[in-house]
Parts: sequence; C-alpha cells; structure tokens
Amino acid sequence: MQDWLAQRAMRSPERVALFFENAQWTWRELDARVKACASQLGAHGIGENTRVAVLMRNSDAYVVLVHALARVGAVLVPINTRLTTNEIAWQLNHIHARHLMYDDANMYTAEQVAQTISQLHRVNVRNLKTAGVRHSSFVVRQFELDDAHSILFTSGTTGKPKGAVLTYANHWWNAMGSALNLGLYKEDVWLACLPLFHIGGLAILLRSVIYGHPVVLHESFDAGAVNRAFDEQRVTIVSLVSTMLRRVLEARGEHEFPNTLRCVLLGGGPAPRELLERCAEKHVPVAQTYGLTEAASQVATLAPGEALRKLGSAGKPLMGVELEIERFRNGEESTKQAREKKEIREFEELYQIGEIVIRGATVMKEYAEDVEATERAFRDGWFHTGDLGYLDKEGFLYVVARRDDLIVSGGENIYPAEIENVLNSHPAILEAVVIGAANAEWGQTPVAYCVLREGELMSAKELKIFCAEKLARYKIPTRFVFVDALPRNAAGKILRRALMDETNKQK
Repeated sequence: MQDWLAQRAMRSPERVALFFENAQWTWRELDARVKACASQLGAHGIGENTRVAVLMRNSDAYVVLVHALARVGAVLVPINTRLTTNEIAWQLNHIHARHLMYDDANMYTAEQVAQTISQLHRVNVRNLKTAGVRHSSFVVRQFELDDAHSILFTSGTTGKPKGAVLTYANHWWNAMGSALNLGLYKEDVWLACLPLFHIGGLAILLRSVIYGHPVVLHESFDAGAVNRAFDEQRVTIVSLVSTMLRRVLEARGEHEFPNTLRCVLLGGGPAPRELLERCAEKHVPVAQTYGLTEAASQVATLAPGEALRKLGSAGKPLMGVELEIERFRNGEESTKQAREKKEIREFEELYQIGEIVIRGATVMKEYAEDVEATERAFRDGWFHTGDLGYLDKEGFLYVVARRDDLIVSGGENIYPAEIENVLNSHPAILEAVVIGAANAEWGQTPVAYCVLREGELMSAKELKIFCAEKLARYKIPTRFVFVDALPRNAAGKILRRALMDETNKQK
C-alpha cells in the first residue's frame, strides 16, 4: 500500500488536515512538512525498521513526526511523558531503541535518559526544519500491511508495561471497523485531547488521514477548551474517558451541547452508570467503547442508535473482530459465611461472566522482545485480554472489570464496578473507586476511595448505611477513604495498583 498521507494529499490537497492552537494546515501543506522531515530523518540514520522513541507533548510537530517516521519505514515508539527517567530507560532498553526524538518541554528528561543509555542518539525536533521547504529529493515509499508501524507500551496500571507491536494492517482495519460502525460524514471534525502517546490519541491521528477529515488537536486536556471546541470549531466527534467527560459536564453547567456534536466516544474502562444516565438526561450522544492498546484502539463500540436502549453496554465487536467470553473458576469453594446461601454466585451465574477473548485483523502482532508474555496472551488463536465481562442475549458486551481488579473475598467474586456504580450515585460523591485490600480472614475485602463534591461532608458510617440499601452485605466496603483526587495515568485511567499498594502498606 502507498503512504497514507501522500494519497490523502493527492486526493484532498486543499482541505484542512489539522488545527492546532491558532494555526491550521491543509493536507498539501502537512504533506510538504512531512516530506521535509523525512529527508532529515535519513540524515540522522533513521530508516526502515529503526525503532524511534518519541518523548513529546501533543503538537503539530508531533503529528509531522508520526507521518515522517512512517514515510521512511521507521517504527514509532511513543513514550509517556509522565514516566520517570528510569521507567523510560527501561522501555528503550527493552525494545532496543537507540533513537530518541524530544521537544523542549522534555529536554531535561531526555538528557537524563541519555546518561543511562550511552548509545542513545537524541534529536530535538526543534532542529528538524519542516516549514518553508519547497523541494525534497525524498521518494515516497510503499509498505506492506504486515509491517510494524508502532510499538505502544501498555499503561502498566497493574504491573510491568509490555510493548504491543501494531502493524499498518492493525491500524487500517481498526479505522475501517470504526467507520462502518460510527459512519463517515463530510463535515466530521474529530477532537484529539488525549495524548498522542496513548493509542486513543494516535488512532484519531491515523484515522484522520484515512478518512480525510480534520483533527482539532489540543496540547492537553482542558474541560473549558473542549467545550469551546464544541461551540466554536463545530467538532462532531471526541474521544474521552469517564473522568474527562465528567469534568466537561461540570464545566458546561446548564448550557446545552450543540447539535453538531454527534458522538462522544467513551473508553478507558467501565463507565459509571450514573454518568451515563446523566449524559442521557442532557442528550449527550455518548457511544461507550471497549478498547485495548493490543487491538489498535476499539474492540467493540455501542452504535449511537443503541445508546439509550443498551445503556452501560460497550456494544458489539467491530467488523473484522471476533469476541467471546471464556468462563473461569476461582478454584475455591463458595463460603456460606456473612450472607445467605441464595446470594452465592448470583451475579456470575445470572450474567455468565468470564474473560473477554478476541481475535481478528486489529489484534497486535506480538509483544516486543517478550516471547513468554506473547505466548501467555495468545492461546488457541485467541488473545486473552485479562478483562472480565459478559454478553447479553443479543450479543452486546458489558465490561465488568479487569481480572486483576477482581476482589476475591472468602472464595467469592466481588466486582468493583458494581460497588462504584452505587457510590457514584450518591449526590455528595464526585467519583469513587473500589479496590481489594489484603485480609487475614477473608483473603480480600473491598475498600472504597471517595472524592467528595466541593462543599460536601460525608462520614464512612453514612456511606455504609447508603450502600447497605443497595448492596449485599459482603459487597459493602469495610473501609472508606476520603481523598482530594484519585491517582491517574496520562490517559486518565485510575491507577488502582497505586491505591492497592498504599492500602496494603497501611495495614
């Protein structure tokens, strides 16, 4: 297949490709900058199969670099800018990346990483001349769909991150599946306020080239800026996680959302039901999605027309993706202590919960330099996601939790999302998360971390009474911890592992 950007620039040269800050570029202008950048990458020894780490904040320069690396056949390795020097050095060493591109904002970190890796070749993107270049001798390449396009590290919220090797085919078929589900309109404008080092942000960038619609790129997430983009730039689609959406709603207040906004793609884990109900009341067009870094973003997405009928569902798998639920057993007998026999396994048996397994054209090639992890993940041709969920009678997916987040108390499964939905429905709570704490008698018990709304007061006793009205006794948190904010990674996902470590440390 020919270079995607070159084809887009040929087909739609004068259409706007990118809005960033107060500037905009057409596809022709963006292609010219990419061509100039590609020529300079060659001068730095970057070519086919070169693994190039990119440590940058969102910017037009980042966009240019993503396309330029593809043009020379290099493999893009986006790096989370929030990581420590040691974490970044580990990732670069793990995949044998010896080229690091960075911006001024990350200059100090890049210098520190270079002291750890002696053979690291660093380049500040400020020194890559990409503007005002009229001619270049660089020849636009073709690529095989099975070629590696990028290596994206998993978020590492529950352990050591792994580098998912994503091919051009993975990105292409994910874009195709998304388009067939959400539709394509000539007036579409996609807002990218997720970091480009996250699969959710990168996917928007690559889809824009394939679809031919412009991207409004924000350097970072700001709820006020997102609302202004809705109103002033006629954004039609935006990708958010639950925390971001909650903040957008808070910032918008009673103002209605414009009818030009046709889809809020909501990912990043199971969404609190009260948030979805609030969006339904405000007529916010939420399409909940279930995605993975290892599957180039979306795996299943609830079609907009089903949003209210299937509230809380992540929809059906995208075209080209197969999805099944693999049942599992704890290996422990159910306990009769602390509740009646009728409550035992009622949730699991009712919904047939198990591990979500997938296969198809969007699923990654492998984990880079990690044969054991690849073999553990792929069994009998299916990729085991580590996520728990169930399918209803119509085949709609409902995601319950990460398997690592599952709380096993007295041999019984407790799903954090079920408790979180109850807590988040309390008017005094802004958001809550539930984790499992080690317990000598039961193995684990649920502990709730709660962020109260401004000006609200609440005691653990009051919350326990509130939960008792809606939850079986064994599901009620044994402890409530009130905090100002929950720890998150750059993509907005809650760092449950950090809370677990902190909780068990306090025992």
